Amino acid sequence: MKGIALPGIEGRRVLVTGGSRGIGRAVVRLLARAGASVGVAYFTDGEAADSIVSEAEGIAPDSRFWSEAADLSEEADCDRLFSRVDREFGGLDGFVGNAGIWNAEPSPIEALSAQEWDRMLAVNLTSIYLTTRAAVARMGPGGRIVLLSSTAGQRGEAEHSHYAASKGAIISFTKSIATELGPRDITVNAVAPGWVDTEMSASVLRTAERSRIEADVPLRRIGTADDLAGPTVFLLSDLARHITGEVLNVNGGSVLCG
Repeated sequence: MKGIALPGIEGRRVLVTGGSRGIGRAVVRLLARAGASVGVAYFTDGEAADSIVSEAEGIAPDSRFWSEAADLSEEADCDRLFSRVDREFGGLDGFVGNAGIWNAEPSPIEALSAQEWDRMLAVNLTSIYLTTRAAVARMGPGGRIVLLSSTAGQRGEAEHSHYAASKGAIISFTKSIATELGPRDITVNAVAPGWVDTEMSASVLRTAERSRIEADVPLRRIGTADDLAGPTVFLLSDLARHITGEVLNVNGGSVLCG
């Protein structure tokens, strides 16, 4: 199954957070096909993490794959994850910040508790800051960082203001550190999905609501994890070496229809 040729991917050492399922899992699989070695950070589902590591090893037996559980909103867990990076890889060439949460249940602003707000920003934003900071410290020239934002971070999302705020902040963070790290030849970009057919959105997309959502997407379909993996890995490759500070919309054009 291995055999995707992307300049600057084979032999590279990449860490993918949220790598046990959904978009992260598809990214790990595609990186394996392109010959990278990959560390998979996950929150709770060790069985899923073990299975993608095993699958990746079958695709690219000459590469190195491993997984580590961590709550990346906690600095101590983040430090432990990157100690594992040091032991396994001795440095990093690429980082994909994909860990995050979204709640299907609406949270109107007048009912949005401080606890909900704090948890959303901790998981979706503080974790990005902590992991990106640690990844940069282990990168040299040619390093690649890709952070997962969302269409919601660009146009907002009614009754999910805490989610939209966290994803909008990732865009500002991306642009800021892209400017900062450019002189070190480290690129930083964001990928902005719309609706993606993964476990996180299953409670909505497995209902009749799916047809209404699809009708609002110019391409008239919901994205898949594989649809997101390709553009993400592209941004990790040398094909994208002169792209930094950008938000790559991978949402079937839905960002055009706010």
